[in-house]
Amino acid sequence: MSDEKQEVFGQEAAAPRWIAIVVVALAVVSLVALGAGWTASNRSKALEQTLTRQNQQVGEQESALVQRIQKDEDTNAQLQGELSVVTDKMKLTESELSRARRQAAVIKSQDAKQLADLQNSLNGQLATKATVDDLNKLGTDVGGVKTDLEATKNNLNMARGEFGTLIAKNHGEIEELRRLGQRDYYEFTINRRNQREKVGDMLVILRNVNPKRNIYTVSLYVDDSRYDKKNRSVNEPIYFFTTNYNHAPLEFVVNHVAKNTISGYLSVPKAQPANAQNTGS
Repeated sequence: MSDEKQEVFGQEAAAPRWIAIVVVALAVVSLVALGAGWTASNRSKALEQTLTRQNQQVGEQESALVQRIQKDEDTNAQLQGELSVVTDKMKLTESELSRARRQAAVIKSQDAKQLADLQNSLNGQLATKATVDDLNKLGTDVGGVKTDLEATKNNLNMARGEFGTLIAKNHGEIEELRRLGQRDYYEFTINRRNQREKVGDMLVILRNVNPKRNIYTVSLYVDDSRYDKKNRSVNEPIYFFTTNYNHAPLEFVVNHVAKNTISGYLSVPKAQPANAQNTGS
């Protein structure tokens, strides 16, 4: 009996130790569970805060995007309005440009017609004026010729030679005789002695000059013939007949003498046409 009581007491004495271990284990598990729960709670709160911040950022970005879209829509609407105004203005400008082009074409056509009429009128006036001017000029020329002839006739109060030719004493009178058109005149100046000088169809050699007495001496070569003319006076004509001029003489005149110099002219009849010469012969 005592043994059975000891075993019962031994079993009852050993029971609390096992329970304590279980309790400790349960306590440890509870602590671990509590730590895990606390950690999970903290993580959940952190995740919630992060999500909240992200939602706020997304909301802010969405609000900014909405504002930007609204601003772009306003800008687009404004641009469309301006584009419409510009388009209307361009249409108006094109209309004005077309109208201006039509007016320019009409004005150009009118100007071309007026210019053609003006040119025709001007040509007619110029033709009429040219005719009148030609007549006036012709009348002036005729009057001038008449005046020159009258002046020449009035001024031809000069001496005549033995063959009836007028004797010029200077260049002005030679020009007056030229205007009459009856003879050809070759003016000359010889300022070297004893050398042949060609005057017209004649060769002249100056031999001697005496300015004080206004006389000179020359040798003239005409038709292969030599003629010595000594101490001839100024303005004294020397006549020659040649084979080319059988009916009228050549006329040699010295108008001025100086030291080793003489000047004057050779007067030659106008050449007759060949048929006139043949008829005369």
